[in-house]
Amino acid sequence: MAEENATIEKVESLPSGTERGPLLLTIRNLVINGLVDDTTVPILRGIDLDVHRGEVIGLIGESGAGKSTLGLAGLGIVNEGCIIVDGSITFDGIDLRNCPESVKRHLRGVRVAYVAQSAAASFNPAHKLIDQVVESSEIHKTEPRKRAVERAVTLFGELALPDPARIGERYPHQVSGGQLQRLMTAMAMNCAPDLIIFDEPTTALDVTTQVEVLGAIRKVVQQFGTAAIYISHDLALVSQMAHRIVVLKDGVKVEEAETRRMLASPEHPYTRTLWAVRSLEKSATVAARPILDIRHINAAYGHVRVLEDVSFTVPRGHTVAVVGESGSGKSTLARVVCGLLRVQQGEVMFDGTRLPPLRKERTRDILRRIQLVYQSADTSLNPSHTVRTLLSRPLRLYFGLKGSAANQRVNELLDMIEMSGAYIDRYPSELSGGQKQRISIARALAANPDLIVCDEVTSALDQVIQEGILKLLMSLQRELSVSYLFITHDLATVKAIADEVAVMHRGRVVRFGEKNAVLSPPFDDYTQLLMSSVPQMDPDWLDGVIQKRPGESTHEPAQVVPGKRTKRADRLG
Repeated sequence: MAEENATIEKVESLPSGTERGPLLLTIRNLVINGLVDDTTVPILRGIDLDVHRGEVIGLIGESGAGKSTLGLAGLGIVNEGCIIVDGSITFDGIDLRNCPESVKRHLRGVRVAYVAQSAAASFNPAHKLIDQVVESSEIHKTEPRKRAVERAVTLFGELALPDPARIGERYPHQVSGGQLQRLMTAMAMNCAPDLIIFDEPTTALDVTTQVEVLGAIRKVVQQFGTAAIYISHDLALVSQMAHRIVVLKDGVKVEEAETRRMLASPEHPYTRTLWAVRSLEKSATVAARPILDIRHINAAYGHVRVLEDVSFTVPRGHTVAVVGESGSGKSTLARVVCGLLRVQQGEVMFDGTRLPPLRKERTRDILRRIQLVYQSADTSLNPSHTVRTLLSRPLRLYFGLKGSAANQRVNELLDMIEMSGAYIDRYPSELSGGQKQRISIARALAANPDLIVCDEVTSALDQVIQEGILKLLMSLQRELSVSYLFITHDLATVKAIADEVAVMHRGRVVRFGEKNAVLSPPFDDYTQLLMSSVPQMDPDWLDGVIQKRPGESTHEPAQVVPGKRTKRADRLG
């Protein structure tokens, strides 16, 4: 106990700023194994990593490469079912592998912080946002609540959140997904830590908001001399943030270099494949009659109008991409099409027949023919169900398949999404983020639908897996004439998969037409903003964009999601 208290004293008395020296985190020969189906699976295989104060390390690699596992190890954390077999983790002289858990708890939220990939799964829905953002300061008693709140409000403004002084009074369900992700970033930054692990922090953000968030993150890192590990599957984003890039594959570090050098001449063959994956572009398709016809839709949450006179069609066998900022109404439109939100005005026609407004009013066959793949697989997959159960349910519900027939179809679906039958009895917690999203896609495919509403289905996937999923979706479309309403903020994905594009801004469709026409000049002002915000594989790109748009902000309108506090939501909206 005396030794434990002495270590805690060391943590509390360490000096701040640059006095601690250049080397902050040292990882040596780190080996981490996981237990899956009573079988030991290697996750990290002898990783070495150094992180210096004020330095940003970019960590890239495909899904399952071990990126998040390595990032969490920098906090002295291993996921459930994993074990550190060998190696050392030293944070500013503190042995994170062998020190007491109480010491690590003393570090987390004060000197080290973590920004998770899924903000929706990380916030407590029962507590106000501001209480959660300043919770760490209150628990560790690092400063008075009033000062912590003031700093949080300042960060809200820097992160381009709407109404910074009041947004903290809302609950998680009362803001959009992009806003929630920025609030999580503010929560990590609020304690001005020495090290922040950013695990896909801009996954849920549209390209215009992403520019501001990246600029704010880099500003805070530079201002406080904060070190960071920036995990991402987006190479263009990593090149804006990182001083050095580390490439992982199957738990092994295959290459490490200074960012500019790696961009100019990647050495390892795997790294070169990562650089070349975003070359897909769908060719033009022939005209077809509409499978979906959206006519003059108005929709709102309480008194907050979200959709305003939205009209466009989705031809049979085509992909219509819907792009726009967070809060522009893209996901609300998906809810309307799927019968999860009643419209105030207008109608939705499906295959020539008017759709009943709400899901409960629709026949089982209509429900089967329109499927939705959610943005966050973490919150859409039941954690207590295996892959077999998750995929068997729609087979039983729509086709009455049971037993061996259902098992055979489940294995076929797993093959379609490039996952073997070895995953059939795993739980969501035993899958990577990309694997979970692929299971979500397979669950939609199990219904053999005519229309799939894809709500940011590739945003959580690395670029290699994205390419495979997009090729799979296009192959299915050719074979089955399935149509997609594809909601995304990734314009590279739009070029790869779309036939037509609808650009949404503040609840309206401001531009709609064939892809090449919409994505070619001359542009309206908003489409020009979107196009100029697409990250480039150039470390100087972010600086150039910020300089061209001094003081510009994408303070999107609040997106209030209905819930138990509807009256409060209406009042705050």
